[in-house]
Amino acid sequence: MNEAAPGRPALTQRFADRMGALLGPDFPQSLGLAVSGGGDSMAMLHLAAGWARVYGITLRVVTVNHRLRPESADEAALVADEARGLGLSHDVLNWEGWDGQGNVMDAARRARHDLIGAWRGETRDVLMAHTRDDVAETFLMRVRRGAGADGLAAMAAVREMREGGAAPWRVVRPLLDESRAELRHYADTLRIPYIDDPTNDDLRFDRSRMRRLLAVLEEEGLDRAALAGAALRLGRARTALHARAADVAARLAVPPDSPARAALWLGDIALDRDGFADVEQDTQLRLLRGALQFVTSADYAPRGPSLDTALDRVLGGGGVTLHGAQIVPKGAKLLIFREYAAVREEAVETGRSTHWDRRWQLSGPVTDGLTIGALGPEGLHQAAAEDRGGLPAAALHARPALWDGDRLVACAALGFGPAHDIALCPPHGEFPANPAI
Repeated sequence: MNEAAPGRPALTQRFADRMGALLGPDFPQSLGLAVSGGGDSMAMLHLAAGWARVYGITLRVVTVNHRLRPESADEAALVADEARGLGLSHDVLNWEGWDGQGNVMDAARRARHDLIGAWRGETRDVLMAHTRDDVAETFLMRVRRGAGADGLAAMAAVREMREGGAAPWRVVRPLLDESRAELRHYADTLRIPYIDDPTNDDLRFDRSRMRRLLAVLEEEGLDRAALAGAALRLGRARTALHARAADVAARLAVPPDSPARAALWLGDIALDRDGFADVEQDTQLRLLRGALQFVTSADYAPRGPSLDTALDRVLGGGGVTLHGAQIVPKGAKLLIFREYAAVREEAVETGRSTHWDRRWQLSGPVTDGLTIGALGPEGLHQAAAEDRGGLPAAALHARPALWDGDRLVACAALGFGPAHDIALCPPHGEFPANPAI
């Protein structure tokens, strides 16, 4: 079978070439495949199975059952049967966490990443079957929301993830250059079974409406390939803007004024205030966005009017509280630190290893029965710290500390109490390299 247009390599060859470009020349020993049962992912399953046999790569197939429709269990069973016929292992991960509130599609996407991240084990790369159609639909959805260059940029062919596991992993998308029609043709020709998800035609969902709109736009010559091409070019611009912001951040970052004060500053960001004021607005916004995500460990950084307003206030010499963090001009520095109110009620019983506020990990000999919580004004008073490292008291209030009821036992940042280790483990990476920039 030759499923290619004249002068274009066959789909199987295009897939092999793309896998070589994304993962070669030293291929991993194992790969994960996220397969839903739809036409795109079932085509990817067969393409990957044929390709992997040539290179002796072990494939592990996973299906996330979101349990949002009665048919979802049958669809997972269809994938299991097809994987078994190809001699591949298959696992089903059931999502049980949605409370019925908020955007179900966004919640399902996050849950999918969390579940797959935990499932993959030692497998670093997981293939997902996003296509050129997905790029075009996402582009239109984000245009409607008023997104800038970052939001309109095409999804990355390889994206590093941290959800669901201690070690980073990667989503690999080898089909971004392929159309949904080409993949369906491949599946139909080979009689590969697949499911047409009825939610794809449900106009209650944004993506379904964008699919309908694409059909209208194509009549005017604005097809999926054109939109995907625009998204790709914006992706290149995003890479350049990210590199610029990271370079500026590294140049403007103000280190602690002595090694002894490094523990006091850990987890906060200080930027040269005059240097920050001198750079272009896009870079300023990126620096604030990245800094806020770093100090809060939030899944998403603030964007839009709230961030614009915060920048205006900062450039005008004022402070601002946003996204669970505070931005405070202090002398020649611009300080960004965790907001105490955001962590005041967060308390975790200690154990052999304890995470607190998503980005702190407590370890070492710790007495059972203690609690890790924010230092707060009362803890700072009990510690009677004389050296605050040039930081305002508000910046220290959100530091992790060990408590025995209302009694402060220890705070590593202040060097107070019995020795213990508090490591900073930001889920989205260190500033200035984190994705929000």
